[in-house]
Amino acid sequence: MADASHPTDASNTTDADKPTRVVTPYEGTGHRAWDDTADIPAPLTLHRTTVSPVWVDYNGHMSESCYLLVFGDNADAFFRYIGIDERYRAKGHSLYTVETHLHNRREVAEGEPIRLTLRVLDHDAKRVHVFHEMHHGTTGTLLATAEQMLVHVDMERGRSCPMPAALLQRLAAIQQAHTALPRPEVVGRPMGIPRRG
Repeated sequence: MADASHPTDASNTTDADKPTRVVTPYEGTGHRAWDDTADIPAPLTLHRTTVSPVWVDYNGHMSESCYLLVFGDNADAFFRYIGIDERYRAKGHSLYTVETHLHNRREVAEGEPIRLTLRVLDHDAKRVHVFHEMHHGTTGTLLATAEQMLVHVDMERGRSCPMPAALLQRLAAIQQAHTALPRPEVVGRPMGIPRRG
């Protein structure tokens, strides 16, 4: 598990230290070797950070778009956990997010610690269905959740494609470990205004 915020990567900056693109905290860190004999935590806890001053809006707490930014960092930590890093992407494949449902539960302020978890709900040859939870790093209070559908993509062709066998085996092992967790009640829930009568 890493403790990270968004660093300014000198290789991706221009003068005045302005990033030229979004840089995740894990870029350039590679991935850990997969161990078939290791226990798989349920859920995975791969990312911790603190609320950056640049994430705080005029209401005095973390802005809604920054929740998604942090969930994206958690996804990147997960990608590296299963073996998707710069070398993998250099061969022309990656996981893309095609759908996200966010649920904001509580505010969090500048400098406060946050801890993220991730569970694999389902997967097939091309897709991965994941669920993130963001908790306050000290109190454990649930701050937000994100449900995401990810698709494995051939980046040159711009089309979905099957994942290699090694990734599918890892995802199957993670999903099996995560079946012991209760299914979150918000998974698959449509958005709407309930009407009575």
